Amino acid sequence: MTRDHEAAAPDAVVVGGGPAGLMAADALLSAGHRVLLAEAKPSVGRKFLMAGKSGLNLTRAQPFGDFLAAYGGAEPALRPMLKGFTPETVQAWAEGLGQTTFTGSTGRVFPTAMKASPLLRAWMARLDDMGLERRTRWRWTGWDGDALTFDTPEGTMQLAPRVSVLALGGASWARLGSDGEWAKTFQRAGVSVAPFEPANAGLLVDWSAHMQPHFGAPLKNVTFRAGELVSRGEAVISARGLEGGGLYPLSPALRQGAGLEIDLAPDLTAEALEERLARPRGKQSLSNHLRKVLKLSPATRALLMECARPLPSDPSALAHLLKALPVPHRGLRPLDEAISTAGGVPFAALDAGLMLKGRPGTFCAGEMIDWEAPTGGYLLTACLATGLWAGRHAAAFLSSGRGPAS
Repeated sequence: MTRDHEAAAPDAVVVGGGPAGLMAADALLSAGHRVLLAEAKPSVGRKFLMAGKSGLNLTRAQPFGDFLAAYGGAEPALRPMLKGFTPETVQAWAEGLGQTTFTGSTGRVFPTAMKASPLLRAWMARLDDMGLERRTRWRWTGWDGDALTFDTPEGTMQLAPRVSVLALGGASWARLGSDGEWAKTFQRAGVSVAPFEPANAGLLVDWSAHMQPHFGAPLKNVTFRAGELVSRGEAVISARGLEGGGLYPLSPALRQGAGLEIDLAPDLTAEALEERLARPRGKQSLSNHLRKVLKLSPATRALLMECARPLPSDPSALAHLLKALPVPHRGLRPLDEAISTAGGVPFAALDAGLMLKGRPGTFCAGEMIDWEAPTGGYLLTACLATGLWAGRHAAAFLSSGRGPAS
């Protein structure tokens, strides 16, 4: 049996130890406030560390208008936050923590160390030096009046800070802490939450046995299209379908049931393709002809055969097929297998400072807000930017003298 305990409340409580929560805590501490960080898992930054295992993509170096466009319909709401923490600011922030950065050929920005762990260690050392109080294995369970309630190893705890920042994550990678269970608590409290849906997720395709030798093979130098969305990049053929950074930006359209088309020769026009395909092939098979005149990889040729066999013999028809190969699919992979999620607290429920309109002094940040973005630095930048924005506005709320304890 657990007992209720009441802890002495700090000025501010940040719930969630991911990038958004840590940035909110940083902003509040920088403003001179006492901050307690509550994290449900045994340690902070678990999803952050996992994302950095193959190279931590901090942000994207590109013209700012193009950068903003990656956020789709959420761009107008996110714009002031991203202007306050631009890709250049992200790089300066990382270097201020002793982590030099470099920019790859596609504009992706990485720490020189590539991994997330050195950056997280330096960040936590900074926060600890500023006086951050940390509690792990504290799972937020809702509100009791003005108080936040937590399940902890010591029993049920309550805290009644003057402000709180909730950075509870989305609903993917539940084992790392983002299980979306908080949405039920919000709904019970009368706060609307848009349903969670997969974003940056692989695509389910039912392959024939002929594709098995190509599982794990990359599709390079192709362009993906779904609805009005277009993305040039790479994907990998997997046993369950397709996955990869080139495909992820199409998630909003694919989630709505749009078909997928792949341009297998994006650097050539249909007319140029037709000219090459019309060259005499003698006794060569069509597959060998495609390999020689177009330099299509074995995986690309296999995909073409899988989705369009029998191929048309007319060069013009075949050229147009190569420019828009339809790939039948069964939609995106399940929610918990997605890198991120759409859905969450709608911006309409928040004021300009990311404070819940129906609960003064309670701010939201990060993936728990209803926005989405492709991988490639966009996700992390917006998590950091919204965390900083919420933390600064929470600090301003404290300075205004408002709140339950004022």
